[in-house]
Formats: sequence, structure tokens, C-alpha cells
Amino acid sequence: MKNLTFFEKVVFFINSVVAFLLLLSYVLPNIPPKTFATLSVLSLGVPFLILLNVLFFVYWLFKIKKQLLLSLVVISIGYFLFGSLYKFSNWEADGIEGLTVMNYNVRLFNLYEWIPEKGIDEKLVDFVKKEQPQILSIQEYHSQDNLDFSFYKYKYIKLEGEKFRVGQAIFSQFPIINSGSVEFPNTANNAIFADIVKGKDTIRVYNLHLQSLRIDPREQSLTTENSEKLINGIGEAFKLQQSQTELFLKHKNKSPYKVIISGDFNNSAFSYVYKTIRGDMKDSFKQQGNGFGRTYNFKFFPLRIDFLLVDKSWTVDNFKTYDVEYSDHYPILTKISF
Repeated sequence: MKNLTFFEKVVFFINSVVAFLLLLSYVLPNIPPKTFATLSVLSLGVPFLILLNVLFFVYWLFKIKKQLLLSLVVISIGYFLFGSLYKFSNWEADGIEGLTVMNYNVRLFNLYEWIPEKGIDEKLVDFVKKEQPQILSIQEYHSQDNLDFSFYKYKYIKLEGEKFRVGQAIFSQFPIINSGSVEFPNTANNAIFADIVKGKDTIRVYNLHLQSLRIDPREQSLTTENSEKLINGIGEAFKLQQSQTELFLKHKNKSPYKVIISGDFNNSAFSYVYKTIRGDMKDSFKQQGNGFGRTYNFKFFPLRIDFLLVDKSWTVDNFKTYDVEYSDHYPILTKISF
């Protein structure tokens, strides 16, 4: 510290705070949100904290200062605990016969014209038809007369509400022999499932939509004096997510078949609910993904809150995140083989 200028001392102080917050975030997956709800909000910012620490490391490296060790050590700890934030591997397995599954939060097919462009709903359906996933899980599904998913032979749709009905849907090219819903109290969010027969195999596919955070990705909503209220609101949502996770896992653990979990968790891969739901299952992005895996259109840093988890005995042959803006979420697709 003696050899640092005043400006460098200020930078190192900020660096120390950011490094401490990142280190603190590493323990959050083990702490139930009901215990420290406000602290659990930090899990959403882990990608941002990692990127900041990388910048600090580069800064001190350029300065040839030993202070670079602080961020380097903290980032290295995170790498061994969670793996890389950025994925380089992506094995193209188009020649392998497998099962393709897509997950997509469609945001009511742009019903309220959040995207100022005509025909977004029809473009979204055309996109799905072009990619032809054999199984499609949709969150925030809303029935509209002009939307035609008849290219799927089988479906299970669960909608809630009296005047305005919204919910989840599972579409399949293979027979659905059983289906149902896991109800979450006092919310429009829930989980549905479908038992799907492919050849000699029967697979249970869950479509899970955990409590929404109601974050507006526009900048002005995050720079107001209501930031404390926003953080408290997210903390309360995380506590509800924990309760919903417990209900979901109670149902999932009784499944007579191997399971695929698709859905919008409204939380990151550094969170308690993600770690709890994932258990020993494979995260298809971590297996074969590429890049940051961003699934939510958040302008400040990449957020991966939509997931495709598969049974540990299966092989993930491919994974893709589509850069199409027909919703505030991006669709993800995986190919698996048994």
C-alpha cells in the first residue's frame, strides 16, 4: 500500500469491497432465503461482480502491482466452486439421434406490445416451427386465436385466472400419457408436468415457473430512490421461491420416471433455489453451452435464469441459446441422448 498513489489506494479500496461481496456470494447457495432474504439478493449480481473483479485484475496487471492477487484469488475460488461464467465448449452433435427440448418464456406473446413491433406473436410461433424442438415448454402462455401450435400432436396447458387466463404449456411430438400441476399457493406461478413416451422410454418433463421478481430491465427503474424497496421486494420473492421449490421437489421426488426440468427459475445459477432444484442433475448449459448463456434481456450484465436440467444418466449432446427478441427472455434448446 505504501507504493500506491492516493488514486490507486481508492481503487484498491473499491476493489476490496467488490472482492469481498463476490466472496460472500459464494456461500449464498447454501443459505435458505428465509434465513437472510435481503442478503440472498446478492446472488443475482454474481455475474456483475465477477466481471468487475476481472476488470480490477486487468487494471493491476497493467500497473504491474501485486494487488492483482486479490481479485485473482477470489475469481479462482469461484471457478473451482461453480466453474467458468463464460463457456467455450459447444460440441455440434447434429448427427446424433436424440431428444430435443426447448424452453421459452414468451411473455404473453407480446400481448401488451412491450416490443414495439407488429406480428411478434406470429414470428415467435414461426421461429418455433422452424427450429422444430420435439418437446416445447412455455411459461407465461396465453391463448390467442391467431396462434397455431397444431404442428405438435400432443399438449398439456394449465391456465389460471377468470377474466385473463395465463399459465404454462408443454407441447410434444410424442404421446403424453399423464399430466398434472403442482400448485403454488397465493401466486399465478406454478409447475406442470407431462409424462411423455418416446420409443421404449417414458420421461417426465416438468415446466417450472418460480415466483417472478417483477424487475423492469429499463434503466430508469433501477436508478430511483426506490432501490431499497426493490431489494426488499426481491428478497420476499426469493423466500416464496424457496417455499415453491420445497413443494416442487416433494412432487418431483415421487416421480416414477427419469426427469427433465425446464423452466424460468427467476433466479441465477448462483442461488439457493437453483442448487436445491438441480441436485445431482446435469445443467445442459454447463455441459454443452457456449458464451455467457444469457436468457433474460437485462442490459447491465448477462443473466441466466432459464434452465434445462436433465437426469445425470443421460448425455447432453448440444445446447443453444437463441438470440431472438420476441420476448424479454431468450429461448434455449438442448439435445440429449439416453
